[in-house]
Order: sequence, then structure tokens, then C-alpha cells
Amino acid sequence: MSLHRVASLETFAILPTDQRSRRSSDASARARKLTFNPLPQEWDPPAGLDQLHAVGAFEVPRWKRLLQVAAAVFYCLFASGVVFGYAAIKPVLKSEGAYKDICSAPGGLVSEDTCIEIHLNLMFTVAAVATNVAALPIGAILDHYGPRVCGVLGSLFLAIGAALMANESRLPFDGLLFGYLFLALGGPFTYISSFQLSNAFPKNSGLILALLTGAFDASSALFLVYRIVFQKSEGAFGHQRFFMVYLIVPVVIIILQFTLMPSQSYKTVGELVEEIEEPVAEEPDDQVDEETALLQEEERQHRADVIEGLQNVLGSAKADKQAKREERKNEISGVWGVMHPYTSWEQIKSPWFILICAFTVIQMTRINYFVATIRAQYEAIFGSIEKAAEINEFFDLALPIGGILSIPFIGMILDHTSTVTVLACLVTCATTIGVLGIIPQTWAAYGNICLFVLYRPFYYTAVSDYSAKVFGFRTFGKVYGTIICLSGVFNFSQSGLDFLFHQTFKGNPLPVNVMLLSLGLAVGLGLVGFVAIKAKMIKRKMLSEEAYGAFSDPRWNH
Repeated sequence: MSLHRVASLETFAILPTDQRSRRSSDASARARKLTFNPLPQEWDPPAGLDQLHAVGAFEVPRWKRLLQVAAAVFYCLFASGVVFGYAAIKPVLKSEGAYKDICSAPGGLVSEDTCIEIHLNLMFTVAAVATNVAALPIGAILDHYGPRVCGVLGSLFLAIGAALMANESRLPFDGLLFGYLFLALGGPFTYISSFQLSNAFPKNSGLILALLTGAFDASSALFLVYRIVFQKSEGAFGHQRFFMVYLIVPVVIIILQFTLMPSQSYKTVGELVEEIEEPVAEEPDDQVDEETALLQEEERQHRADVIEGLQNVLGSAKADKQAKREERKNEISGVWGVMHPYTSWEQIKSPWFILICAFTVIQMTRINYFVATIRAQYEAIFGSIEKAAEINEFFDLALPIGGILSIPFIGMILDHTSTVTVLACLVTCATTIGVLGIIPQTWAAYGNICLFVLYRPFYYTAVSDYSAKVFGFRTFGKVYGTIICLSGVFNFSQSGLDFLFHQTFKGNPLPVNVMLLSLGLAVGLGLVGFVAIKAKMIKRKMLSEEAYGAFSDPRWNH
């Protein structure tokens, strides 16, 4: 899942400029209009006057903003990423006979158990693909209609999904597949529409985004809690009853949307600064009448209110400190701004895009395939159902905890190491996970899971960080959205991997794992090598430019 990363869909429109300095921040050239829309402007024409306008945080009482953040964290905990708890709910569905009527028919190409596995894994695959592809329309809807509409749509999708899952046995179509699909669609609608709440408290925006991200990671534990209840009740509390109870969640979200949550997004600091910097329209003295003078006075008063409000929510020295921190991070990266001057199509055609996209496709497929098949893989590796169930239970618990524990370390690594180092860490971790996954030892299995649950959020964050630094915010939505969308579509290959695992290799997971490991390592080494070479070339060029600038200084001629 990719949307799990903060600010993954934020894009800034950058005004044209002739100066292409990599060292200097482009903050001054930004129009400072935050948009969550990944669609190109030519595909998505500007909205009319009815488009909702953002509101300044200082215009809303502090207590209300606090409640809004708390409410968003609360419902993200129950709705944003529940489908990624698939490994926990899969045993429940199997024990209740999911797809047994379809797979028990005689004359099938595969065994009954393999057929059930493939159907259940396809259910998760479709949900994972939908979660990623949904990024494209969600951004446009959020920009045009605001977070409340997104929240209501997310609630409706969650309600439809829960109702289909609860009544799947009575439906003439595959209720499990479509129900899980709608649950998957409801998650990003509620989660992405909550990002803008980070602007409610600009001084604490990082903390708010971390809380939302932690809620997303922890939401996968919902199915783990349900599975424990299912086992304690000895199967009496079936998935039909659970999903009927779960309908409370979308109802609560809808109520919150209309009573507490904002209908408009909060303005970014950049948008507030832009309001302050815009010159007041001055009319010639002979054309100033009472109405014009009143309008000018209202505009000046509004500007004074914005300045006061900005100082209240941000502090006068905050912006300068933030700019210096961003400047330092850009220099540490080593490749910041390398593709910023180019159009989105030129960026997509470049090796910078092709290599990171190929790496993302392979890693996302590996991650989701492992989530879908962890129990089946370890049943085959250890030849023990009990041991595989024990490992699966550990994974269900470690997945949300690992996502939360990794948040502070991820930010530290990305802010204080070069992009080449980050990519090298990704490839090293991915290779280590692949090797541990094929060693038939208990310590390797638990080590694999511990590293996997830490690597997963690190990987998704690193890809969005790479995209922002290399391609820039001007085209971020289009470029990053394309990467995630293509990766999501290629996730359909999981069905083919399932067939290879269960049928071609007779339930032996090692050949498929070795294949994914080899592909990931080959593409990863190519990516790291390419970026390392380019980073050295960029550094050499910058040093030569600095040396030339120093010797061309008139002071050297004396």
C-alpha cells in the first residue's frame, strides 16, 4: 500500500523561471497553492467559481481544530487500512468455508485447497490494486469538492463493503471480492482527506501526519482483534456478524463529517504568505469614492488579520528555520532538483523514472504477495500447520507495531543521509528479507518478519521522498501517481505467482521467492549504480562551478 505515506499526493504549482539553480530552494517561485490532484491540468481543467476555497487555521477555534485532529486519527484507526490485515482475517474466512461451494465442484484444474487459496488471494490483490489506483480520482475530488465530500464517499464505500461482506452468502455474485474491494476504496478516501489537517497546527504538522500515519499502520490490527474474538467464541461470532457491527464505523464517520470536520481544507503556510505578499490595489485619488475606500480598508484589515493569525499559529521565526532545514536536506540528498526543470513526460521517459518505477513494481508485488501467502509459505517450508499458524499470528501483531515504531527512524534516515545511501539501504534490506524467506529455520522466519514490518513503511516513504527530491513538487502528483498506479496494476501478477506456487511448483514457495529476490536485486543494483554515478557527476559539476565563480570574482584580479 502506498498511500500510507504522508504527503504522497501533495503537489505545488511552480511558476516558470529562467534560473535553474539546484542549490537554491524553489520556494520563492512557487505559486504556493497546495493541491492533492495528481491529474495533469490538460486532463483536469480548472474548476469554476463553485470550487471550495481553503480556510486559514486561525479562523477556526483551537479547541475545534484539536477535536478535528483527534476525530481523524480515531476513524483512520478503524477505516484507513483495514484491508491490509488480510493475513489475520484469511484463516477466519477459510474456516467458515469461503469459496468452498465454487472450488468443490468436480473436474477442476487445481485442487480444492489451491482453488480457495487463489480466490482469497485474488480478493486481496484486487483490493490492493484498487487502493493504489484510487489515488488518481481521490486527488481531483479532494481539490474540487473538499475533504467533507471525500469523507462521506469513503464512508459510503465502507458501508457498502461491510454490507456485501456480511451478506455475501445471499448474493448472486462474489460478495467477498466486491465487499473487500469497497472496503479498500473507503480507506484512502478517509485517509487522504485527513492530510490537510496537518495545516490546522502548522507548528506541529509533522506530529499530526505521524499520528495519521500511525493510525493507518495500526488499522491493520482490526482484523487481528476480530480473529482473536472469533477464536475465543469458537466460531460463534462469524464474519457476517462482525461486518454488521462494523457498519457503526461509517455511520460515525458520516456524523463527524457533518458535525465536526471541516468542509474546506485548511490553507497551507505558503497560501497564507501569498495573501500577505499580494499588493493592495490602489486607485487614483480622483477615482476613489466612498465604496472604493471602504473596500481598500477591508482588504488592508484582512491582510492584518492574516498576518496576526499566521504569527499565532506559526510564530515569526518558524518559516526561516524551516527554510534552512529544507535547504540542508536538499544539499545532503546529492540529487535534489536534477529533474525539476523538465516536463512530466520528459521525467517519465528518463532512467530516473524507469528504474524507480521498475523497482517499485517488484517490491510492491513482493510485499503484497508475502502478506497474502505468509501462512501457506511457512506451512510448506516447515511442514507444520501449527508452526505456520504461530508465525502468522506473530506477523499479524508485528505488522501494525512495526509501522508505528519505524516512523521516527524513517524521518531521521531520510533527512540526514544521501539519496544513494537510502536506496542502498532499501536494496540491502530487500535482499536480506528475500534470503531470510528461503532459509528453513525458525530464527530466520521471525527475523524475516521483524525486518519486513520495518522495511515496508521505510520503502514506501523512501519512494515518495525520492520522487519529491528528484522530480520536484511541480510534477509530483503526476509522476508519483503514475509510479503507484502502474505498481498497483502489475500487482495482478500475484494471481500468476499463486498458480506457480501452488500448481507448477507443487506448493514449494522457494522458486517464486528466489525469482522475486533475483529480480529485485538486479533492478535495485541498477538503480543504486545509476543514481550513484549521477550524484558524483552532479557533485563534480557543482564544485567546478563554485571554483569558476570564485576565480571570476573581481577581488581575485587585484
